[in-house]
This record gives sequence, C-alpha cells and structure tokens, in this order.
Amino acid sequence: MPTPGDLPTSPPAGPLSDWCLPLVALQFLTRLPVRFTQMPTPEQFGRATLFYPLVGLLIGGLLMGVGELLVNVHLLLQAALLLALWVLISGALHLDGLADTADAWVGGLGDRERTLAIMKDPCCGPAAVVTLVVVLLLKFAALAAVLGNHQYWALLLAPWLGRCALPLLFFSTEYARRGGLGQALADHLPRRATPWMLAGNAALMVVMGLPGMLAVAVALVVFVWLRRRFIARLGGTTGDTAGAMVELIECAVLVALAV
Repeated sequence: MPTPGDLPTSPPAGPLSDWCLPLVALQFLTRLPVRFTQMPTPEQFGRATLFYPLVGLLIGGLLMGVGELLVNVHLLLQAALLLALWVLISGALHLDGLADTADAWVGGLGDRERTLAIMKDPCCGPAAVVTLVVVLLLKFAALAAVLGNHQYWALLLAPWLGRCALPLLFFSTEYARRGGLGQALADHLPRRATPWMLAGNAALMVVMGLPGMLAVAVALVVFVWLRRRFIARLGGTTGDTAGAMVELIECAVLVALAV
C-alpha cells in the first residue's frame, strides 16, 4: 500500500464529481487504465473507500472470466497465469506493503519507531523475500486446488474480502502516522455509511452458501488477529500494514476454500 506522502502529484489539483468515486477507488487499487484530468481531493480519496469492495468484485470477476477461458489449459499453468494476472492487476501494490511490513516486523525488534522507520525503507530484506515467496507459493497451490475442483467462486471471494478489509481497518483502527494519503483515508472515510456497506457485502457473501460463510469467517479471524498485532506494535495501522492485511486475507481465504 502507498505510504504517507504518496498522494499522486501528476495532474493539477481540482474538484472531481462524486460520481467519479468508484473510478477513484479503481485507479488507486489497480493498474487498470483510469485517468482523470483533475486530481481527486483528499476527501474524495477517503469517500472512495466505500467502493473498495466493488473493486475487489471486479478483480474477482476478471479472474473468474479468465479462468473460464483457460479451462482447457494445464492446471498448473492455469494457476500460474491467474496468479500473474492477479499481481499485474494490482500492480503488486499490496505485495509491496506485505514486504515492507515483514521487514519492519522482523527488524523492528518490537520497537514502534524502529518498525515505522524500517517500513519506509525502500530496500527489500530477507524477511520480505521469504514472506513474499511463501505467500505466493500458497496462493499458487491454493489456486491449483480450487481450479482443479472447479471452485471458481473462490476467485471472486478472495479479492472481494481482501478489499472489504481495507475500509474496515481504516474505520476501526487509528492511523499510526500523521499526514499523507493514509491519514486522508482515515479522516474522510464515511463513518455512517461504512458499517452498512460492509454488512451488505457480508450478507451477499453469506447467501452464496457454505463457501461464502467459510470465507467470511476466515477473513474475520485473520482481520482480528492482524489488527491486534498492528495495534500492539504500532498503536494503529499504516498503508503498508493495510496492504499486508489484503494479501494475507486473500491467501487465507484461498487456502481455506481449497482444503
């Protein structure tokens, strides 16, 4: 996830219509070709968090569609291609956050300021490399398993739940650093609408039956555990830890549905 100070700077600042908020969310969370002639305001970045689950649904829908097109491809190659597409769609945005968080957690030695300082370091250490390899291997193996069992709903549920976790995290957890885009997301997130939006998404998943209920339960367990760890170490969350949460929830949901 982008860290504080990572607000895009290329277009000139200016007001956008609130009808563009879903596209603001899409531009921020993916590398799909979305361009604005004017810069979204910090308030619009915050309000766009309501549409993060919709972006997850779109990613999941794309993965399901491509999975259907690749149905006659060798299973392992199919899983590898879908994983590569998954990473490309997000531009490795959340993997970057996972890597930074892993390095900071190991190198921070339990100290808040040291952890935050390492998190801002662009260099990638051994903890980051190992964590990325393990998570990607688990995703690859789980993808092969769910594809082999024709459980294409898993391709929809994992990215959907991962993006639902972001507004829930910013809604329920203090931001650990002052300033930047992360603070704007936390400050301007719609407090009244967010719980209803999340409840609606959870209800849609539950009506999908046992896979949906299992996926929601697993995601909630991972969310609660990670949130407690973030608060214990940092007193809150950051953009990097939010990205790490997305990746770990996606991985956990895929593995749970594959077992």
